Amino acid sequence: MPNKKYPSVVFKERIKSIREELENYCNETVDLYRKATSLFEKYDQKKADEVIERSKEMDIYGYEIERSCIRFIAVEQPLATDLLYVESSIRVMSHIKRIAYLCRNMAEASNEIKDITVPEQLQSDVQFMIDYVQIMLTKGFRAFVNQDITIARELSNDDDKVDDLFDSILKQITQLVAKKEDFALGVINLLFLTRYLERIGDRVVQIGDRIVFINTNRRPRIEQLKEEN
Repeated sequence: MPNKKYPSVVFKERIKSIREELENYCNETVDLYRKATSLFEKYDQKKADEVIERSKEMDIYGYEIERSCIRFIAVEQPLATDLLYVESSIRVMSHIKRIAYLCRNMAEASNEIKDITVPEQLQSDVQFMIDYVQIMLTKGFRAFVNQDITIARELSNDDDKVDDLFDSILKQITQLVAKKEDFALGVINLLFLTRYLERIGDRVVQIGDRIVFINTNRRPRIEQLKEEN
């Protein structure tokens, strides 16, 4: 009996399908993020409801993709790089699903601050953080789809900028509370929104680390800890 040819035509088609599903999921997540964050500048209840409902649908869709990956491993028994890519895709999907869930949280948080007068500087800084995280999100997903380790390695530095923005916003909100401005307590709810943004940035960095691992078999954070010790 002749040995099974690897990879077969069916194998190529199945892994191509998984890659396309992952790319589509990434694109839909970016779109969901844009809709969720647009509520900060102009709240719309209908759009907020759409974001919440869509995040639930994407959670189900994400599990379907994960099952496709598991089924692919069981049936096709991929080797080496292909196995590492599919197995890592399951892990990446958990981060992307979480990002979609955080978009839902942001839509709900926007409802709490829609009637609050936010100081101009604070408003500007939050919007800048929103834009910066979107850039990170787009870069991270593009790096994953293209398996671009150069871009993946940039994400950690981008996240440092997001953390700095969060710290600045936290300081401003703390000062408002200390001054006991009429709107100060309401502005505290804005902290939740920016916290969700920070957590999205953290998730994108973890996706970047996984991309590096797929292509180098090295985990950036673990290697850094080894160097520090």
